[in-house]
Amino acid sequence: MTRGLQILFFLAARIVVLFVLGLNVRRREWLPERGPAVIVANHNSHLDTLVLMCLLPLSKLHLLRPVAAADYFLANRAMAWFSLNILRIIPIVRKPGERKGDAPGADPLAECHAALAAGEILILFPEGSRGEPEKMTALKKGIAHLAEKNPDAPVVPVFTHGLGKALPKGSFLLVPFFCDIFIGEPIRWPGDREAFMETLTARFAALSTEKTFASWE
Repeated sequence: MTRGLQILFFLAARIVVLFVLGLNVRRREWLPERGPAVIVANHNSHLDTLVLMCLLPLSKLHLLRPVAAADYFLANRAMAWFSLNILRIIPIVRKPGERKGDAPGADPLAECHAALAAGEILILFPEGSRGEPEKMTALKKGIAHLAEKNPDAPVVPVFTHGLGKALPKGSFLLVPFFCDIFIGEPIRWPGDREAFMETLTARFAALSTEKTFASWE
């Protein structure tokens, strides 16, 4: 039953994405067809996770696992049920001691490692929290730890333009706005955390400067 509800929800979500936002997706072929893999993106809106999940076929829904903040997505019973059963998030604790029952020194990315080992596709926002539209903050190093532990999982950078304006931080009103999704070449683990972070940062910087649909002449 839950699987059916998930498919129905994302069918409706795709209609909204297609007719209200009007996405222009470039290089869709670089999105992973199977796991293990990690999709990483800039984070400006609550639409980010939903739109990224809509980029892949419905047949891949069972593989997608967004990594999301436990303090927000598990804030109440209804939100927790939707987040865990429809979005199928992997909740991440952002503050020490926030989730009861965790053993001292436990790896906060343990569920992410398990998901990749099971052949799933993670969706992750390496900035950690939502920022201003199209303005990236420094990337957190957790993504490097994840890549190091899972060297066979390609990391696919995605930069979105417009989602932060379609549903800005703090707003609950969706504004029709044309959005561009730029997908970058997958990154393979280079054997060094610093080199990985430099490559990922450079890849995001290059994607952020691509010409948007609105700026085409």
